[in-house]
Amino acid sequence: MNETDLYLPVKTFLERQGYTVKGEVKECDIVAIRGGEAPVIVELKVSFSLQLLLQGIDRQAVTDAVYLAVAPPKRRQQSDLVKLCKCLGLGLLTVSGTRVEPLVDPVPYIPRKNARRKTMLLKEFAHRVGDTTPGGSTKRGPRMTAYRQDALRCVAHIARSGPSPVKVIRKETGVTRAGSIFLSDVYGWFIREERGIYGLSPKGKDATVTFAFAIAALDVAVLAPSGV
Repeated sequence: MNETDLYLPVKTFLERQGYTVKGEVKECDIVAIRGGEAPVIVELKVSFSLQLLLQGIDRQAVTDAVYLAVAPPKRRQQSDLVKLCKCLGLGLLTVSGTRVEPLVDPVPYIPRKNARRKTMLLKEFAHRVGDTTPGGSTKRGPRMTAYRQDALRCVAHIARSGPSPVKVIRKETGVTRAGSIFLSDVYGWFIREERGIYGLSPKGKDATVTFAFAIAALDVAVLAPSGV
């Protein structure tokens, strides 16, 4: 497919809506005019690309009604491309044969704030001790979250004191969610010795070695305030 293969379907699509359409006007692939309305500009590319985005952004200096027209993207990419175009105030058309499908119109983007996500972000930031995971790290290997740090506090206490009641671990470590950590046992570190008493599984014992540095950092963080 060539870019010119997209031209006629998009031209027909716009003409059916009452536009007069011409191709290659100045640097624009398509310009459409209807009465006294602002011009519509459409940039054509066989596939979505950074170059196409930059062209669309450049055309916004002429009109707010700028569309990008491409062949249908892969299904898993489509929602991301729609979101990207919304963020940039660009419209998006897909062209398949003679069929043109508008996925999003060019309107000013006002992001909707998610109060819950903000609260969870700030909570995680405040509760996490230190800066143990470099930004940009890949997903390979465990990520040190506040939840993992709480689980490691429990591991460290049991490693030192042996199997212990939940209420004792909660008091000694300050981990208020210790009970739920033991019940869910996300990492497989704990075993229930008897009702309300937990010890370490083989994985939990391995964790004392694998995460020795992190556990030491948590101990220092706990002890530091009282030593000041």
